[in-house]
Amino acid sequence: MLTEVGPVDVAVPRDREGTFAPAIVPKRSRRLGGVEDLVISLSAKGLTHGEICAHLAEVYGAEVSKDRITAITDRVMDGMAEWQNRPLDAVYPVVFIDCIHVKIRDGQVANRPIYVALAVTVDGGRDVLGLWAGDGGEGAKWWLRVLTEIRNRGVGDVCMVVCDGLKGLPDAIGEVWPQAVVQTCIIHLIRNSLAFVSWKDRKIIMPDLKAIYRAETAAAALAQLDAFEAKWGKRYPAIGQAWRRAWEHVVPLFAFPPAIRKMIYTTNAVESLNRSLRKIIKTRGSFPTDEAALKLLFLAIRNAGLRWCRPIEWTAAMGQFAILFGDRFEPSAR
Repeated sequence: MLTEVGPVDVAVPRDREGTFAPAIVPKRSRRLGGVEDLVISLSAKGLTHGEICAHLAEVYGAEVSKDRITAITDRVMDGMAEWQNRPLDAVYPVVFIDCIHVKIRDGQVANRPIYVALAVTVDGGRDVLGLWAGDGGEGAKWWLRVLTEIRNRGVGDVCMVVCDGLKGLPDAIGEVWPQAVVQTCIIHLIRNSLAFVSWKDRKIIMPDLKAIYRAETAAAALAQLDAFEAKWGKRYPAIGQAWRRAWEHVVPLFAFPPAIRKMIYTTNAVESLNRSLRKIIKTRGSFPTDEAALKLLFLAIRNAGLRWCRPIEWTAAMGQFAILFGDRFEPSAR
């Protein structure tokens, strides 16, 4: 049989009734198609080029070089460029932003940030707005460039941006979308707080921390913070100070009803995406270039997108967004 990777010997089992139907190679087929799709699918699942070559040899008996695999996967770069520059919606209710770090061999192996922006659309869908490779560590200046590019692709307004507590990031967001509400990820804030706490005290201190962000109102939350400092301030003074420094971007949470709070109190939505991406790249020690890392992450996102669904709580949240943000939020079918 002739295939895209060369001739392959196929031995079809025989049966008296003639009922056997081969799944990989249909009866009377003379050419095996879809090899490129198979290679791209395997690459999106994290297999290295060497592993893909071994898989094709084991399953199909075909000898495929790594250069051939590279040539096939490189063809997705045109699709990636189109995806990265596609027009975006005019408004997004919520945008989650975060970084994932990969190792790049540039003279020496170094960690590089890949900036990821995940949006919730007005009809409750999820859309990865793009991937951007940075240099050095994560920084607010790079985020300003990323957010400006997103705005230039048609995003005139964002109701809320949920992010970690990176210094200078709220100012960068305000430069691009002045009306956007910036919400600090509470989970990041708790993680940073627990860094000051000894292991024996962590289980004891957690209920007091949770009481702060689970309060019904901003005033009640501030009272819980005062109570926390009265109880733990002498032993762990840095925790209360950290919460008060971030308080301006913690309190927006309390202006929203429970359905929206569940969506915006953490960056878990984009971190869940990043976890799926880390599963793909963990088999790679490092990447030769930024483009190689972006290519694999793009394939993984395209593959993961098939499993995403509408958030369960969005039906309730949609009406509340319409009331809170008025004309800025206009639900419409995509």
